Parts: sequence; C-alpha cells; structure tokens
Amino acid sequence: MKYVDEFRDPVKARTLLNEINELIPKIEIVKDRPLQIMEVCGGHTHSIFRYGLQNMLPCEVEFVHGPGCPVCVLPMGRLDDCVALAELPHVIFTTFGDAMRVPGSKKSLLQAKAEGADVRMVYSPLDSLKLAKENPDKEVIFFGLGFETTMPSTALTVLQAKHDGIKNFSLFCNHITIIPTIKAILDSPQLEIDGFLGPGHVSMVIGIRPYDFIADHYHKPIVVAGFEPLDVLHSMWMVLKQLAEGRHEVENQYNRIVPSTGSVPALEAVQEVFELREFFEWRGLGSIDHSGVRVRDQYADWDSERKFPVPNLKIADPKACQCGEVLKGVIKPHQCKIFGTQCTPEMPMGALMVSTEGACAAYYNYGRVNITRNSAAATV
Repeated sequence: MKYVDEFRDPVKARTLLNEINELIPKIEIVKDRPLQIMEVCGGHTHSIFRYGLQNMLPCEVEFVHGPGCPVCVLPMGRLDDCVALAELPHVIFTTFGDAMRVPGSKKSLLQAKAEGADVRMVYSPLDSLKLAKENPDKEVIFFGLGFETTMPSTALTVLQAKHDGIKNFSLFCNHITIIPTIKAILDSPQLEIDGFLGPGHVSMVIGIRPYDFIADHYHKPIVVAGFEPLDVLHSMWMVLKQLAEGRHEVENQYNRIVPSTGSVPALEAVQEVFELREFFEWRGLGSIDHSGVRVRDQYADWDSERKFPVPNLKIADPKACQCGEVLKGVIKPHQCKIFGTQCTPEMPMGALMVSTEGACAAYYNYGRVNITRNSAAATV
C-alpha cells in the first residue's frame, strides 16, 4: 500500500457496489429477513458508519455488529477489580485511554483518579515498565486487555520485566481470545448469521487457519477484511460471491497485511507467558470456556491477581442497559432503551458508548440517528 487514498476511491467503490447488486439475485434470500453479515471487529463497525457503507448496500444485505471490542466485553466486576487495585496504597495503575471512562458499578478509573488514585494513561505496556523502573518505591500495575492483537506486546513486556529483574511491575490480565467468542455466537439460538467479515488485526497475529471451523463445521463463509472503505466493500463482495456460488470457505482480503500463518514470534511470546483460563466471563455473552488467558505459574511474580487482593465479584449491568444484546447482534444500538438519552459519550452507562471500537459510539458519532427523547425511540 502506497497511499490511503487508493482505498477510498469512489469510482472503485461504485464498481464494487454494482457487482454486489448483480450478485444479490443469484443468492437464495431468506424471505422474512435480509442476509446478515457480521463484522466481528469494532474497527470495522466504525469504518462502516464513518463512510456510510450500510446505506450504500442493497436492502437485502445487513451488517450485524459483533463483539470484537475488548473494552466493551469486559464485565463490570472486572472493572471494579481495576478500581480496587488502583486505590491500593503505593500503586500506580496504568491503562489504555479507552478503559479510563468505562463505568464500573460505583465508579470508573477516571473517577477514581479524580478522587486521588494514581491512574495513568499509557500507549503501550512498555510505558508501564518504564514507570516501574523510574518509581522503585511504587507498585506499577498494567491493565492488560484486548484480543490476540495486543497479547504479544503484553507478553513481551512481562518477558522484559523478568529479564531486567523489575519486580515492582505486574499485569492485571484480562486478555481474551477470538475463536471461542465466534463459536459462542454461532451456537446462539437468537442469531442467524449468514457470513462473517473476519477481524484484520487479530488475524495479523493468529493467521487465517483458526477460522477453518466456521467454514468446515458451521458452513458459513468468512473473509478476513481490512479497514478502509474499499476493503470492507471488497470483503462483502467476496462473502456474497461465496453465498451465490454455494461455497463456504475462509478467504483473506487483507493479505497485504495478514499472513496466512500469522506471526510466529508473536505467538511464541504469547505461548511462553500465558495459558488458557478454564472459563472467562463476558459482558452479554456470559461465561465462555477457554476464552481468556492468565499468566503462567513461572511468571507469578508479575501477576497482579497473585500479588494483590482482587475482589473478583460478579456484578450485573444496570437493568436499563442493553449492552449484552448489542454485543451479540440481537439488537442495534439505537434500539437500546437508553441510547442517546440516559447513555451518551459524555455520560456513558455502558462500555459500548465509550470505546473507540464500541458499536454504540459508532452509531452516536456517525449513524445519523434521530432520537425522540420523550419516548427514547430512535430511527436510522
């Protein structure tokens, strides 16, 4: 890729849209609903709304927004654990910016910071390790979260901490895995997904072979997609072409970035530091077996859950908040009862309104949604 503009060419976009429209009559359409194509990654959701791609597609095709936003799927209890760790004496709690404003049951990390906790935003886990070196009298905790995309950098930081003998650095591990999540969606009786746009960034690490079960067992097409508007349209065309031809395969549209085998060094670092948890709790999806990772025993000295008391309580979301249904693709964000009224980016009740990959934030910022505040109804 030389320039971003070549992936935003309106002439090429019109060509792709014409070809998509030509494919529709060749696909056996379900009579009572449009074809539902789930974009797993929240980055794709924002691209779709930023560039108005949903409105360009024929009415027979609909995007369904998936759970690929790591901040959004963390249950409220784990965020309460973050606040509890941040409020311990002599602790510097570090996190990516998205997580600062996600509400726990009582407060967010940003509110804890306002009340005196030493909470700092960092751009990488190595920033946290540097803080630990500069503050030997403090315990520096890094809030590790994200799918396989961010796992390698966290793992490499733990390895570096061990190499340098930095014992006042530790990781509060909330990393999660994408494959069990997609399987949970496919097994959900509430959803009828016809195909998938696979996550581009995760696939840079894990490759495309782990998605084989989607095609082989569930007989659904999946195309790993890039994030520019032409990437998304091209990937949608590839999914629809499979449906028109009666195929169900794993294809890689984002092959300029994603190798089919993934990144071996990254996967080796992850394997060295982490092991699968028996289960992990997800917001909206419940407990999913082997869907999260924890620090291995040989790196226990750098594991916050072993070094400090963590409440580890299960906290239910507010009853009015429908983040779970949105994450599973059961409802659209604007169909949530409190979207844009009680829940806004300025005063969020749910994580999906906060994160830069959250579906609710995408609808609010780009969706051209009209909200009737008296009835909390909305239309797109």
